[in-house]
Parts: sequence; structure tokens; C-alpha cells
Amino acid sequence: MVHGAYDSFELINNCPTKIDAVESYGSKLLVGCSDGSLRIYGPDSSIADQSPPFDSLALRKKPYALERTVAWFSKKALLSMKVLESRGLLLSLSESIAFHRLPNFETIVVIAKAKGANVYSWDDRRGFLCFARQKRVSIFRHDGRGFLEVKEFGVPDTVKSISWSGENICVGVRKDYMILNATNGALSEVFSSGKIAPPLVVPLPSGELILGKENIGVLVDQNGKLVQAGRICWSEAPIAVVIQKPYAIALSPRRVEIRVLHDACHLIKSNNAIVVASNNSVYGLFPVPLGAQIVQLTASGEFEEALTLCKLLPPKDADLRAARERLIHTRYAHYLFENGCYEEAMEHFLASQVDITYVLSLYPSIVLPKTTTIPKPEKLMDLSPDDSSGLSDDLETLLPQPSESDENAAFEFKKTSHNTLMALIKYLQKKGYNIVEKAAAEGMEEVVLDAIGDNFTSARSKKSNKRHDNVPINSAARDMAAILDTALLQALLLTGQPSAALELLNGLNYCDVKICEELLQNGNHYAALLELYKSNSMHRESLRLLHQLVEESKRNQSHAGEFGPEAIVEYLKPLCGTDPMLVLEFSLFVLENRPTQTIELFLSGNIPADMVNAYLKQHAPNMQGRYLELMLAMNENRISANLQNEMVQISLSEVLEWYSELSAQQMWDEKAYSPTRKKLLSALESISGYNPEALLEHLPPDALFEEHAILFGKMNQHELALSLYVHKLHVPELALAYCDRVYDSAVHRLPVKSCGNLYLTLLQIYLNPPKTTKYFENSIMNLASSPNTSTQKVSSVASLKSKVGCKKIASIEGAEDMRIGPSNTDTTIEESSEEGGSTVIFDQVLDLLSRRWDRINGAYALKILPRETKLQNLLPFLGPLVKKSSEAYRNSSVIKSLRQTENLQVKDELYNQRKATVKISRDSTCSLCDKKIGTSVFAIYPNGKTLVHFVCFRDSQNKKGVTRGSLLKKR
Repeated sequence: MVHGAYDSFELINNCPTKIDAVESYGSKLLVGCSDGSLRIYGPDSSIADQSPPFDSLALRKKPYALERTVAWFSKKALLSMKVLESRGLLLSLSESIAFHRLPNFETIVVIAKAKGANVYSWDDRRGFLCFARQKRVSIFRHDGRGFLEVKEFGVPDTVKSISWSGENICVGVRKDYMILNATNGALSEVFSSGKIAPPLVVPLPSGELILGKENIGVLVDQNGKLVQAGRICWSEAPIAVVIQKPYAIALSPRRVEIRVLHDACHLIKSNNAIVVASNNSVYGLFPVPLGAQIVQLTASGEFEEALTLCKLLPPKDADLRAARERLIHTRYAHYLFENGCYEEAMEHFLASQVDITYVLSLYPSIVLPKTTTIPKPEKLMDLSPDDSSGLSDDLETLLPQPSESDENAAFEFKKTSHNTLMALIKYLQKKGYNIVEKAAAEGMEEVVLDAIGDNFTSARSKKSNKRHDNVPINSAARDMAAILDTALLQALLLTGQPSAALELLNGLNYCDVKICEELLQNGNHYAALLELYKSNSMHRESLRLLHQLVEESKRNQSHAGEFGPEAIVEYLKPLCGTDPMLVLEFSLFVLENRPTQTIELFLSGNIPADMVNAYLKQHAPNMQGRYLELMLAMNENRISANLQNEMVQISLSEVLEWYSELSAQQMWDEKAYSPTRKKLLSALESISGYNPEALLEHLPPDALFEEHAILFGKMNQHELALSLYVHKLHVPELALAYCDRVYDSAVHRLPVKSCGNLYLTLLQIYLNPPKTTKYFENSIMNLASSPNTSTQKVSSVASLKSKVGCKKIASIEGAEDMRIGPSNTDTTIEESSEEGGSTVIFDQVLDLLSRRWDRINGAYALKILPRETKLQNLLPFLGPLVKKSSEAYRNSSVIKSLRQTENLQVKDELYNQRKATVKISRDSTCSLCDKKIGTSVFAIYPNGKTLVHFVCFRDSQNKKGVTRGSLLKKR
């Protein structure tokens, strides 16, 4: 696209002599003519100035008039001139290189060695001059007073173009470009200049170079390496090129061409004008103001060019530049969107900083919250220069409409719609962070204000009674976040990205519940719908949906791997601390299907067991016992004694109901064990928090003897418990296990002899079966007919016990008299000896003695045994017992002997210590005061050699005691 970057104006017309060189000096023009004269032209004051106000030292856009002529400025025609403003000099190249002082143009230096030079280059920063003559390149340095030669190097052929390239020199030799090392003269080739045009080197202020190759200008760095995408194309090979930011102006044999340096705009130093001279005229190329160029480019659709020029506006116009850039980005985005470049269009919408509702108006398929005011598409058209870049009311009108008979067109339309939504997704994701962050900050501000409002006085609190939900402090940011998240969720779902939608809902989001709920339900996106409910604290709706999904998965195996009872448990975990009643309400289903995980949920959530039990008792009585069992199995300490008692009563009621049914059918067997009875027996043995007296009231006296035995054991009625195991249940192993259990639990709390008396009690039961049986029956009858029968019953089992019709056991008489003790044992021994002729379970007696000989008092056991017992039968009992006794006696004897020997050794050592003698002579001195002992009372230290006065020893001990006391006080 060609636009007006420069305005051409003829400054000098009909110069009488051919112009060989031209240069500007402030607002003046220096013209070197073919006759060796130098003509100085200045603005014609008689003609009005057509240029805008410039610096007084800049070229003016008006005709120039001759001010004066310097005759014989050079002997031969001038090849070129250059004003060195930093040093106030004018450099001229003719038959040699000369320097003239400005503004008088007097010659101060002529470099004789430069005679015949054809090209030169000046480094103004360092004050270095390089020039070429024939096959030599010379370097001179300006030291402020004159020029000093630095170095000279040879080159392969005549240099046709030369320029400084940083610390090195770039030269054009023959048809090639080379980099000359200014330190050692080494040459390195760059590339060829082509077959037609001669080499052309144009320096840039940054140190980079433009090297001409035919009709192409190639950009290279200081080392001759190509700059990426750095090239300029001309219509023909240029003769000379000058740079004015951001343009490169080339002089060709037939025209002047201007090109834009896209990739090198920032590298070019700008001047106020470009001077072009012909044989007899001088023209000025004055740059058109950047603002006017930007307007031209934007109107013609050259948005990239316009944005590039916007960056060149001066810093003082930063606001104007930002506004123009936003406008250009917006128009460019509409242009790209209409032409199918959706992602690039969204990038420019993003750069334009327009509101997201502006962009979303292009997508009628996206439903936004109704409370939001969206700009109408007609208003958006005002930003475009003409109707061709306006927007239609519908997205479909911007896209190619498919024909019903054309399948390819339908496919392309679907593909285009997908592409537009994908571009929208990327746009919303980039905009989302700042918008959501502002919304979160606004929400935090309301929380802080609410917290402060709680401390206001009553007068102010009356004013603040309105709900913040209805009258928010400032909902602009949250409304914008709701628009963004709602639109992003819809775009993700419409493009088939449910996983990305789920990820969006997992994080902080402001999606509109009503719109998104309907969309997710219609698309069966249940996982995302659950997250939507969860993020908006709609836990009841979420749990209902989750329960429904679990039920459906059980019926038709759909979502079986995704939605199971475990999902409900995981959802309920965070709610235990905030809404325990909601957790209990929706945990009934998972308690039945995943009991262990549900109990772990209650435990991890610190929900009181009493609350859970009360809720189950009211709403799910069938699950109450299961819950208590699992609670007890997982953590007995977390369940109270009342709950333990209630759990046992629930199990007991089930067993009694089962017993009543079998008794009515006359099928009861004491050795029958249902799962419920096994559970009851296990609970009675393992749990210690229930009340055994209360439970005994509900047991029938003629059945459930094992339950009786366990309860009697809990009441320390060991004899009754053992009698039941032996004579009612006929299971001696249970009796022995009972004794072992009591012995192991009491061995650390009671003397070993007291613990072992229980085995003697069992031995008596084996030796006197009729007596113990009669004693048990009498005890049961006494308990049943006791006048102190309690009328208190447990409500949970009262109805079931009425069916059984058994008498309640009120109390255990004589329980304290039956506890095991040494006196009690002596009495039973005498009674058993009187009834020696009774029936004896002798096999069990011998088995007990042989298996627990180490826990039974042998002397008592032998007194209890009948006199007719054969000694041979007692060998399994007496053998290890006698062996143990012998070992104990032998060990005691050894210990006694060792102690006697130790006593003798101590006595011998004492005698030796007392036998020691000390000799005091007239030369013996005190170790403390160094005075002679003489006849004074003395003391000797344990080593037997150190002697001290007793007084000195006593004083030293007193000093030590005082020192220790002071140290303790300091501590």
C-alpha cells in the first residue's frame, strides 16, 4: 500500500552551475558546483513559509535563495560533503580530503595521503576517519587539534564503497562485500553484490549496515551476519540510500523511492527532511506528520503499518498514542474476524482493551446473564470507516451460510463456527485472570466490611440491616466475572471440551447457576454439574443428583466407574464440620452399601457418636446396630458406655426373638449359634461398658447359658460361670479358657496366689459335680424368687421379652460371698473331703492338673483330691511341679552361698582397711598449711599418704560447703 510519507518541495531551481554535491547545515543548504565553488543558500525571507513551525536550524519548506558564494572552494569538482556538527567542521572530498571550519568555511586541514581517495566514512562517536584510494584503506583519528594516522591496510582491489561497522570497516570490493578488521587488517567475505550494480554500503546509527545486492538492500550486523527478515526491495539498483526513521529513501537513475524499514524502525535516527539534488535543482522531502500517516493507513486497511507508526509517536503524546492504538486494534480485529482469521482477531481485541461484552456480542449462541447490558452491534459499527467493516447482528451473517443440498458447505460452516469458538476460548482465558482477581478482591472487601459492621453501634446497625446479597457494595467486577465464566463454560461445551469445563468449575468461578445448570443438564455433563453446585454451596442439590446417579448406575451400569457410593462419601467429608445434619441425612444410603467407609467418614469428621446414633434410631433403626458395631470395631474409645450398652441390648433383643421362635417350635438347641448370637457373644466378651445386671434380667433362666456365664464373669461370679460351662454347656475347654482369661487379666493387679485360686475352684467343680449343680440351681432359684426384683426394663427389648414369657432375674444373692479368696478355698476343701465318695469327673481333673500345674497351688490340690487317687495318674502334674520346686530350691541354695561368700569378702576388706598404720615423725607436715603435724590431732586421706591437721581439714570442708551454697544461689 502506497501512502504519503513525504511531501516533495523544490528548494533551489535553475542553479547556474551543475551541482556535484549537496549538504545541509542547519537551515542552510551547501551546494558544491562543478566549477569548484561552494554556494550557500538560505530560506527566502520574502516568501511565506509553508512548513509547520520547526527548529530554527532545520530546513524550511520554502524556496531558497543564494546568500553567498565561496569561489575556488576546491580545485576539482566535489565528490561529496559532510557536516560534522559535533566538531564544527565540514568534510569535503575532491582531489583529496579537506576539513573546513564552520561557519567561515576556511580550510584548516588537507590530508595529503588521501589524494586520489574515492570513498570515505566518518565515525562521529570516536572521531575516526577511514578512506580508500586505489587498493589501500587508511584510518585517521581526530585528536581535537589535527588528524593523526592510525593504520593502513591493503585490499585486493579498488574499494567502491566503505562504511564503519562498529570497530571494523565494511568495504565493497569488485562485486563482493568484506569486513576489514581495523586492528589487524584481516578480511572476511560477506556475500556478493550482484552482477549489475556496484557495491553499496549504507551505515545505520546502531552499527548495522544495509548492503546493496542488485535491487535488494540486505541488512547485516557489524560482523557481516544477516539480520533476520532484514531486506528492502527497490524497483532497480539504487545509486545512493539515506535513512530517516522509519523510511529508507533511495536515489535511482530515474526516480526517488521510499521504503518502510519494518524490522529496523528503531535503529534509524530521524532528520527533519531529506535533500535530493539534480543537475540544477535541489528538492526537499519533508515527512508527513505521523498522525496523518496513521489516519491514511488505517483508512486504507494497512493496520500493521499504522500500528508500527503509532510506536513512533513522541512520549509526550502517550495518551493519544494509546487511544489510537486501541482504535486501530479494534478495527483490525473486526477486519480479521470478517476474513476468517479468528485467533488473530481475538489477539487484537485483547490489545484494544475493549469490554468482553463487546466481543461476546459477535456470538449470539452464547447466552449471558439477563441482568447484563450488552452493547448493540449497531453501535460497534461506528468504529469502522465504512460499511464494509461493520458488524452484523448475527454471527451467522458473518459466516458463510450453508446450503441444504451442499454437504461441503455445511461442513465448512460447522468448522468455521468451531474455529470462532476456539478463538473466543483463548480470548476469555487470557482476560479471565485479571477479571476474576478483581471480583475476588471485591468479595474480600465485602467480607471485611461485614466484619467491621458487626462492631458498629446500634444506630448504625439499624441502617445496615439490609442484606448485602440484595444491595452489594459494588458488583461491577463480579458481574463481569459472571459474564466471562458463563461464556467460557458455554464455549468449552460447544467445542466438545467437557474436561476443560470441569477444570474451570473446579477452581474459583462466577458461573451463572441458572444458565449453566440448564446447559449442563441438557448435555448430560453430570460431573461438571456437580462441581457447579459445589462451587455455589448448593450441597443438597449436588447430593440429590449424586444419589440419583448412583441409583441409575446400579440399575443400568451407566456411570458405574464414575459415580458410586464412594463418590457420596468423598463429597460428604468436607461437610462434616459445617453441616453435620446434612451429612447424616445423605449418609444413610452409603452406610448400607459402604458401612466401613461411612464410619470412617463420621470419625474423620468428628461427628459425635450420640448424634449419629440418635439420628439412625429415629430414621433408620435397622442401621443403628450396624453403625454401633462398626464404631466399636474401629475405635472402642470413641463410643460411650451408654452406646455400648444400647448396642448390646439391640443384639440381645434380636437373639431373644430368635430364641422365642425356636422355642415355640420346640427346636431350641443350646449349641445352636446364629450369626446374631455369635455377634452378641463377641460383644459381651469384648465390650466392658454395658451393665451386666440389667442384661441378666432379660435372659431366660433355662436357656442361653453361655450368655449367662459371660455376664456372671463380668460380675465376678466366677463359680457360677464355671459351673455353667462345665455342667450346663458341658464344654470344659470354655471353662479352662475362662480361667486363663481371668488369670492373665489379673496377674498384673493381684498376687499370683489369688489368681491361681480360680483353678482350684474349677477343680472343686470337677470333683463335686452333684454339689455344684445343686448349688447353681439353688442360686438361680434364689435369684429368681428374690423380693428385691427390679421392675426397670429397657424399652428397646421389653416388647420382645414379653413374647418369651420368662421370669426376670432381679439380683444375684450371695455374690460377694462367692468371690474367690483363700478363706473361701479352705472351706470348700473341707466340704469336699467330707463328700469324698461322690461322683468325680476324674479325667477333667487330671487334664486340668497336667495342663495348668504351674498356676495351681500343689499342696491345696493334693488335699482336695480323693484319697483313692493313684499316684501314677498324678505324674503329669507332680513331675514338672517337683522339678520346678527342686530347681527353685537349688537356685535358692546357690544364691545363699553366693551371698555368704560376698559377706566374707566384705569383712576381709574391712579388716585390711583397719589394719593400715601411719607413722608420724618430726618432719611430717600438713598438706594444707605446710606446718608440722607434731602432737596435734591429724587426719589422713584415703590414699594413705596425705596427712593434714584435723582443724585444717575441717576448715577446708566448711569452705567447700559455703562455696557450693553461693553457686546454688547464683543459679
